[in-house]
Amino acid sequence: MANDNSGIHPTTYVLYKGDKASLVESAVIEEALVCIFVNGQELATFMCTPNHLEELALGFLRSEGFIQSMADIEVLTLSASGSCVDIWLRDLSFSPPQRRIITSGCGGGVTFDDLSQRHPPLNTAMTVTPAQVSALMQKLHLAAELYKEVRGVHTSALSDGQELLLVAQDVGRHNTIDRLWGQALQRGLPTEGRILLASGRISSEMINKAAKMKIPLIISRTSPTSLSVELGRAWNITLIGYARGNQFRVYSTPERVAAEKLWPVLLNNE
Repeated sequence: MANDNSGIHPTTYVLYKGDKASLVESAVIEEALVCIFVNGQELATFMCTPNHLEELALGFLRSEGFIQSMADIEVLTLSASGSCVDIWLRDLSFSPPQRRIITSGCGGGVTFDDLSQRHPPLNTAMTVTPAQVSALMQKLHLAAELYKEVRGVHTSALSDGQELLLVAQDVGRHNTIDRLWGQALQRGLPTEGRILLASGRISSEMINKAAKMKIPLIISRTSPTSLSVELGRAWNITLIGYARGNQFRVYSTPERVAAEKLWPVLLNNE
């Protein structure tokens, strides 16, 4: 097991089975403090899995609205220690905002956004079937390579409804979304109209990032928060939670789940 930019940190633990104990060579997910500097000024420092930091930094800048495409980047370098990403923009007048919001994301996420801001409703005609939801979450599970090896890591993916287009893994749920957008920028892949798959809780900062990416449908293995449900309904984003096996819960905009025969029953019960 390696720790060279893999996100895996070798360790040992004592395993107890009844009254017997044994020493096990193993590994855990790596977590580190990483900083992003823009135009020579510190923009943000947060906890993350310290690998593929270029995609994380690019996605964070795009999510916060500081860049729109790779054309806005003049230079991007990674420090020799691997703990800092230094970015110079073509716009040399950039100055970091003073107000930061510590979000509910794992490791203490950071955003400069007002998470109550309004986004226009996403009136995308996309639909999915219950079978698609189950199949996509199975694909996400199979793609979670770091999780299989060390546990303790979140996985997210961007899908076209059939295949996983991009996959990201990190100790922070919110970091995985930034990583997806960073990969999309690097590959010139549009995010509009895609499906976001996530292994962890969907909180307000995550649905805010998805709304900026113009993603109309989010599927998670676990729960949305109360604010994310409220925002999903306001922004016309379908939130599917507890997608496990052939079961799931739809918290907002259920019309995108192609099970038309159920709609009259559901509407009549409201």
